Amino acid sequence: MERLGTGIGWRPEIAGVVERMPGIDWVEVVAENVCPGHLPESLLRLRGRGVTVVPHGVSLGLGGAERPDPARLAALAERAQVLGSPLVTEHIAFVRAGGPMTASPRLEAGHLLPVPRTRDALDVLCENVRIAQDALPVPLAVENIAALFSWPGEEMTEGQFLYELADRTGVRLLIDVANLYTNHVNRGEDPGLALAELPLEAIAYVHVAGGFERDGVWHDSHAHPVPQPVLDILTDLASRVAPPGVLLERDENFPGPAELTGEVEAIRTAVEKGRASGRAPAGSARPSPRAAEPSAGTEPARRGIALAQTALLSALVAGTPVPEGFDRMRLKVQARALAGKRADVVAKVAPELPEILGAAYRPAYLAYAQGHPMTGGYRRDALDFAEQLWRAGRPEDARVRRELREWWLERSGPVPRSQRPAVRLARATRRALLRR
Repeated sequence: MERLGTGIGWRPEIAGVVERMPGIDWVEVVAENVCPGHLPESLLRLRGRGVTVVPHGVSLGLGGAERPDPARLAALAERAQVLGSPLVTEHIAFVRAGGPMTASPRLEAGHLLPVPRTRDALDVLCENVRIAQDALPVPLAVENIAALFSWPGEEMTEGQFLYELADRTGVRLLIDVANLYTNHVNRGEDPGLALAELPLEAIAYVHVAGGFERDGVWHDSHAHPVPQPVLDILTDLASRVAPPGVLLERDENFPGPAELTGEVEAIRTAVEKGRASGRAPAGSARPSPRAAEPSAGTEPARRGIALAQTALLSALVAGTPVPEGFDRMRLKVQARALAGKRADVVAKVAPELPEILGAAYRPAYLAYAQGHPMTGGYRRDALDFAEQLWRAGRPEDARVRRELREWWLERSGPVPRSQRPAVRLARATRRALLRR
């Protein structure tokens, strides 16, 4: 595995800081947030300096019941090629459910949800990973995720599940030590045991991130400083194996350059502390994948998982009854977190909405989300929210309501609106007058 070194998640808000930060060997970008034909100038400058760029996908849903979408795989492959990346990464998670396999509406989670650690789920995941590996031009690494709840009837620990996955497919692992800590707080799982059970030689790199605790639940926010317990898990990992790369994730609430640099230095220190123990080897070969066991196929397992994941996701985003065996209070926390995540991302995808609605945006969106599951992605969700709001005669301020309707019509009217400069200028002027 290529040695990556120390890195940081590249985000547009901190692009300049990342470019000036000393000792950054590589960066990771959210694959869905970059356009291959229009790469940000900052990324181009970093690549020109020899900084490695790795695309990190969030929408494949490799842990879902359906096989990976060929279009999503092609898009991820294109980004890897354009960026000259040595590998691509994704998550061991499901992000959507419903559809033809369950004869029910398609539902989008808008976030990463855990798969059950069962033999059936592992069989489906392994097949999905192999499909992805065959479609990608570079090696694939998959990440363990943070979870607020557990599935009933699980048959394996996290370490056993990841070991089996790597053993059967040869896939590399992206180990997120912050997620190990999250699962320790939320599910009582021992991070040391997980590390002991992992195939350490399969590790491609390591994620480190911060979060916060509320009412006994740890939220993996990527918006807070890295806590000491997470650094301690990183030290434990580095005492067992020399990780090819370690990367700081920060998605929002960005601190100043000095604090951000300090977090990267704390990560380096934690890794060096682990290496100083003398237990970690300089590196070891990744095992070859075990030949796939002959089977009758994964279709029966896929149907069962499709029904289970649809029932769970429907309870989280559509308010249907909680499936038997789940912790109802934890699912309520997860449902609130998903709605909050949707509100945050819609505000980024359509920043005009918070501008138009002001302080009323978030409560209005959260009320909307309770009865309107996301079915077509965040941009569609933003349009549906705006339409539902103004058709319901809200906000009460007629001027704001007209501006909201104007925004919606510009993006989803029955006839494409003119793009001539004079017409666009007239529309912009009208919007400005509406705000007065």
